[in-house]
Amino acid sequence: MTALPSDGLKGSLKVPGDKSISHRALMFGALAVGETKIEGLLEGEDVLRTAAAMRALGAEVIHEGPGCWRVFGRGIGGLGEPDDILDFGNAGTGARLALGLLAGQPITAFLTGDASLRRRPMGRVMEPLERMGVRFVSREGGCLPLAVTGPETLLPIEYRLPVPSAQVKSAVLLAGLAAPGETVVIEPEATRDHSERLLQHFGANVAVTDGEDGRRLVLTGQPELQAAPVMVPADPSSAAFPAVAALLLPGSDLRLQGVCLNPLRDGVFRTLLEMGADIAEENRRVEAGEPVADLRIKSSSLQGIEVPAERAPSMIDEYPILAMAAACAKGRTVMRGLAELRVKESDRLSGVARGLAACGVVVEEGEDSLIVEGCGGRPRGGATIAAELDHRIAMSFLVLGLASEQPVTIDDAAPIATSFPGFTELMCGLGAHFS
Repeated sequence: MTALPSDGLKGSLKVPGDKSISHRALMFGALAVGETKIEGLLEGEDVLRTAAAMRALGAEVIHEGPGCWRVFGRGIGGLGEPDDILDFGNAGTGARLALGLLAGQPITAFLTGDASLRRRPMGRVMEPLERMGVRFVSREGGCLPLAVTGPETLLPIEYRLPVPSAQVKSAVLLAGLAAPGETVVIEPEATRDHSERLLQHFGANVAVTDGEDGRRLVLTGQPELQAAPVMVPADPSSAAFPAVAALLLPGSDLRLQGVCLNPLRDGVFRTLLEMGADIAEENRRVEAGEPVADLRIKSSSLQGIEVPAERAPSMIDEYPILAMAAACAKGRTVMRGLAELRVKESDRLSGVARGLAACGVVVEEGEDSLIVEGCGGRPRGGATIAAELDHRIAMSFLVLGLASEQPVTIDDAAPIATSFPGFTELMCGLGAHFS
């Protein structure tokens, strides 16, 4: 797919539901007692894989219409052994959280994924779960495919995260639901807290306190989760793509509806504001425990800045698209604390650096950093980018192509459907040009 230089984006857009919340809503619904009604669920390939896995484990999962789903749960410890391998495709969040969910079931299950997911490390999730009594058989390095067997009695643990990871935290909490007593997770840096919010929404007792050693979460095990309706807000990670495009294209005036502005997820918007972006919040509200607002975005002249490294956990998935904004900004943008980007769907740090350089942008890649020398306007473009089965790399460089002097092509647009189905059609409806 090729992105052609375009004029401003105008109109109103509702981006798909938040991917992180969608995965969790399906899983907590499967562990709850009764019927959970979910509205706004992301119907991308990643989340559909999680829905299929919950069905295979015995939960009744019904699709009623666009974004509307019903889940009839089996209760904690009540899921059954699947008849076949659970294939999570490209869904890293789905696979890692599923390990925690399966830890609390006295069954054996086998998990696999696509070529990209089979390269991604699972060891960081497996290590605390093994402490709780779970058994794994996997390829070298803890990669998929693997087998997981939950014990008859799960042991509660106190676990300090060695690196900030909402996925590891969530997997331990999911396992802790089935363990007697208290399961404690300590995170030195706060990560996205959708699991804690949804657990409380479903009736679990999760105490969260901040102290000198970081954020401490204490989950009381073996509750009876009660089904509760979930309204999934628009995904801030997906919203960042049209938002940045609107900022970079002269004459833009775009309204993004119902975007999740969880303070542990909104780092990219805070960063863009510091760069001089014209972004205004409207109709701020709370839906299913999550802060939500409409965003009004107008084209802006951006200035390069140094992004605080401690902000990385709140925007780790948004650095690729932020790098596109930095390429068009005036001056230097310095981004640090990016090591986690190397173990995403691809090595996003290297992929972004190579792609920007191919488009004529001066970049400097470090072990956990990226420095972008912005051109203060439209970069040259004119390159073909290897997306490497990574949806965020693909969308980021399509946005750059809209704002470049020459078209930018990506070699494979198919992965975009994993998180943002309908991306190109929706963007074209606002004035973007793709071919």
